[in-house]
Amino acid sequence: MRNVDDIDRQLLELLQQDATRSYAALGTAVGLSAGAVHERVRKMRERGVIRRTSVDVEPAALGQGVLAFALIDSSVWMGDRAAEFAAIPEVQEAHVVAGSASVLVKVRTSTTARLQDVLRRLYDIQGVSGTKATVVLETFFERPVSPLGQ
Repeated sequence: MRNVDDIDRQLLELLQQDATRSYAALGTAVGLSAGAVHERVRKMRERGVIRRTSVDVEPAALGQGVLAFALIDSSVWMGDRAAEFAAIPEVQEAHVVAGSASVLVKVRTSTTARLQDVLRRLYDIQGVSGTKATVVLETFFERPVSPLGQ
């Protein structure tokens, strides 16, 4: 993980639990000064280990309660189409995959009718020849990557 030591991993674990913790509180938890923690976090941001700090929002509270994953079939290589997938705001993630499909997307919408609209817009991407969508009924859990390697 890009020259990340055990203390950095501990800091990452703590920040994933609560990114609003003060540098002083983080320092107390790992046995460093607030200044030393601040410097470590700054360096991890510079190196791209910490990509961003965000807020985890409940999608249903924003009227985005429908979650689906769609496998995208294509007649051409899709690896250069990232911008076209990103242009569809309801597509939260897009991954080039190996196997019978070319791309896997994660989509959040307000209704299944809106999901159908998103699937139509996916068909507008040049080379897309089919989709297979699976609607999520319940999410047991979602977890971030563990910096502790577990």
